Amino acid sequence: MTQFTQLVPELPDDLALECLTRFHYSTHRVAARVCRSWQVLFQSRDFYYHRKVAGHTRKVACLVQLLPGGPESDGLKQTTPPAYGVSIFDPVSGDWERVDPVPKYPHGLPLFCQVSSSEGKLVVMGGWDPASYDPVKDVFVYEFTTREWRQGKDMPEARSFFAAGEIEGRIFVAGGHDGSKNALSSAWVYDVGRDEWTELTRMSQERDECEGLVIGSKFWVVSGYRTESQGSFEASAELYDPYSGEWSRVEDAWGTSRCPRSNVGVGKDGKLICWADSDSAVRVGACGIELGGRTYVSGSGCQGGSQEFFMVEGQNGKLRRIEVPEEFFGFVQSGCCVEV
Repeated sequence: MTQFTQLVPELPDDLALECLTRFHYSTHRVAARVCRSWQVLFQSRDFYYHRKVAGHTRKVACLVQLLPGGPESDGLKQTTPPAYGVSIFDPVSGDWERVDPVPKYPHGLPLFCQVSSSEGKLVVMGGWDPASYDPVKDVFVYEFTTREWRQGKDMPEARSFFAAGEIEGRIFVAGGHDGSKNALSSAWVYDVGRDEWTELTRMSQERDECEGLVIGSKFWVVSGYRTESQGSFEASAELYDPYSGEWSRVEDAWGTSRCPRSNVGVGKDGKLICWADSDSAVRVGACGIELGGRTYVSGSGCQGGSQEFFMVEGQNGKLRRIEVPEEFFGFVQSGCCVEV
């Protein structure tokens, strides 16, 4: 690990490091302002992994959530595009907070953008411009230490409704559709630290509106549909092995005709489950995010119904309703787990 000296005057560096390792992630932005040594330390990759190995990180749910309210004129509500922001839920403390907007999109994230994580950072990719509905290639990285956004290198292709998953700091993306609504079979990997995109071999077929997740050391792309069969979700999935660089196909992996986006979980038998089928309270618009031994789940009991929020302990456990502040009642479009 990188050596950081003079962290705390008259205190051995190894002891000072252990003390600073225990700081809650929400204090890092202020702590990094104490001195230059602390700034370098708190923003370093080595420090993140030191905290992780020591068990002082925690897994939070980062949600792409509908923002409350909207513009009004003469007392009448106007018909405007929905605006989404990033909400953070800490399952340990039960706290909720909202991240500042991306500077390029101050009034709401790109619609249907995809989110993933990388070494304690939140990454937002692709989607539609919220004003023009044109597909975008934008990539934004949120640094929890500084509580600021930075713009990453654009995606090589404009795509929406694609699968994404993180392995060892790199984010794998596959499928979705292009600006002409053609389903895609192409795949790429984004190295967040190096800010570089690398093309991967293609999947065996096009997969629009697919879902991505990581099981073990493999990136799964679940279900989706081809261009000519729009809306007919397939039961198959494909797995990418980053060590061999090859895809393998799994038939009958997705046992439902529902859209898999934000809806896929892993049961105690290792098989994929559909969160929308787990309880009638979340049958519409279900979103599930695994948070290490527990899962955040939200959804509605009917079309247009109010959002319900739950935690599930273990795999295939019962849904336990959680308290949510009123300003975080909005529909959750998607989300991911970030270990910070």
